Amino acid sequence: APPPVDTTEVPPFTATETAVKQPHKLERKWTFWFDNQSKPKQGAAWGSSLKKAYTFDTVEEFWSLYDQIFKPSKLTVNADFHLFKAGIEPKWEDPECANGGKWTVTSSRKANLETMWLETLMALVGEQFDDSEDICGVVASVRRSQDKLSLWTKTATNEAAQMGIGRKWKEIIDTEKISYSFHDDSKRERSAKSRYTV
Repeated sequence: APPPVDTTEVPPFTATETAVKQPHKLERKWTFWFDNQSKPKQGAAWGSSLKKAYTFDTVEEFWSLYDQIFKPSKLTVNADFHLFKAGIEPKWEDPECANGGKWTVTSSRKANLETMWLETLMALVGEQFDDSEDICGVVASVRRSQDKLSLWTKTATNEAAQMGIGRKWKEIIDTEKISYSFHDDSKRERSAKSRYTV
């Protein structure tokens, strides 16, 4: 008769089961922010409605937050979602953003915004940009006439870095022309001129 099998040596999980239970760490931490500008309080300062929502650093957390909360179709008009690197606030005044600018794409089709937002989020958390160190985050803005997606970067005057990011983003979201404006220009005039286009 074969000797009795010693079951004490059998691990409680097989390797694959253990792997499934291990969350997949991202390269860095990211924070979702929410801003509802549709009901500003009388005399409220700009940015006072901006709320830090969730910081995460795994693939699993990202998908659960996206699925349950951060879909543009769940946004009301005049509200924004932001995904920024943890530690950077989505404000011009943030030291990481102060000398930066943004690539912007507009869309009049709601479904379009959803697709472009998700593609951009996946590219950011998946570190698909060569110049990822220069990226601060992305903002989705739902407006009555048209929606807007803006990719914020750090060093506006570094044209090579911005063109690299712009070309890659244009390919990711599969869109027509996109243009880049400096935050400095935006502070001074409502419709800042575009400095770079791809």
